[in-house]
Amino acid sequence: MELRQRALDLLQCPDPAAKAAAVRALQAAPPPLDTTALLQPSGALPGRPTRPALVDPVALPRRSPFTTAGRAALLHAIAHIEFNAINLALDALWRFPGLPEAYYRDWLQVASEEALHFSLLAEHLQGLGHAYGDFDAHDGLWAMTEKTAGELTARMALVPRTLEARGLDATPPLQRRLAQAGDQRAVEILDVILRDEIGHVAIGNRWYRWCCKRDGVDPELHYAVLATRYGAPRLRPPFNTAARAAAGFSAAEIAALQHKHPGP
Repeated sequence: MELRQRALDLLQCPDPAAKAAAVRALQAAPPPLDTTALLQPSGALPGRPTRPALVDPVALPRRSPFTTAGRAALLHAIAHIEFNAINLALDALWRFPGLPEAYYRDWLQVASEEALHFSLLAEHLQGLGHAYGDFDAHDGLWAMTEKTAGELTARMALVPRTLEARGLDATPPLQRRLAQAGDQRAVEILDVILRDEIGHVAIGNRWYRWCCKRDGVDPELHYAVLATRYGAPRLRPPFNTAARAAAGFSAAEIAALQHKHPGP
């Protein structure tokens, strides 16, 4: 089995636990890689279970960590993000042919780490008496993956370095709330996720800049064009500037972000 074809097969797998385990196994023992193959899915993308129900984000209630049910719903929302992140990493791996081998190795690593995150959260959810699928969710992360299916530069700009980078900003405040609620295990899991997500956003930044250099465009100016063209969501402060710097955003990008979206 070839690596990119295997990634496509796993992307179509509807069972979250089986998908996560298989992705981890794939990263541990990757098959040969064909960077040039033109692949086609055999069914709808992505493969996912019948639950959770996918609803408009405005239909989702606010989740408080200060009750067991509220904390379970909050952690379920994060697990859903991580499940979608497995899918988007697999999609980045199979979809775009003709790139350097390092690109595919990077996204295999991302897929494996997202699988670990999902598994950790699913296990913790079980301890709270719930399972993935018990709460409604939304489809924003995969929706942008679909929008950018035809353009690698836009994919790198708007999925890892925009949508996933929002997690760098959101995680520390969420950890503080979970610590106040007494859920130290959730705080520890989010430590793992934040550490790895810095690396994932860095991979997005690296390949976005590689694309811009290839195409002869300025990364900062072109980002604004892509954000408008594809309807990127408005970013909201506060921003985790240390994590964003560690993930490869330039000082100028961070300063521009803070100027454009000042805090209260």
